[in-house]
Amino acid sequence: MLKEFKEFIARGNVVDLAVGIIIGAAFTAIVNSLVTDLINPIIGLLTGGTDFSGHYVVLKGQVPDGASLKAARDSGASVFAWGSFLSAIINFLIIAWAVFLLVKAVNKLQNSVVQKKVEEAAPAGPSEQELLIEIRDELRANRA
Repeated sequence: MLKEFKEFIARGNVVDLAVGIIIGAAFTAIVNSLVTDLINPIIGLLTGGTDFSGHYVVLKGQVPDGASLKAARDSGASVFAWGSFLSAIINFLIIAWAVFLLVKAVNKLQNSVVQKKVEEAAPAGPSEQELLIEIRDELRANRA
């Protein structure tokens, strides 16, 4: 069983997955900072200074007016934290867009590398015009 486990871990896919998870975690931290530190303030500026991440509605319980979302949660009240949800949606959209751009760039790079290999591997043959001339000459020879 230990031998099978070593073979499983040694497979390239497992290592690639581990690297992907680590990079994904680091990327998530960058996106969270982008949303929290850059995008939310811009949205707040456009909406008159509103920071959506701290907005909530108290569903049940008592919360002092103007209490932060953390204070409302800590008080044991049931809160509908729509601002946090909006921030999570913004995070998702940014991550999805960045992944889309990353996959598009990788696909473009792979396609150019594959195309280059195909061009290098393809033997230099007759041109299209030379082939057509050869076909024409053979058709003429068959008629005669």
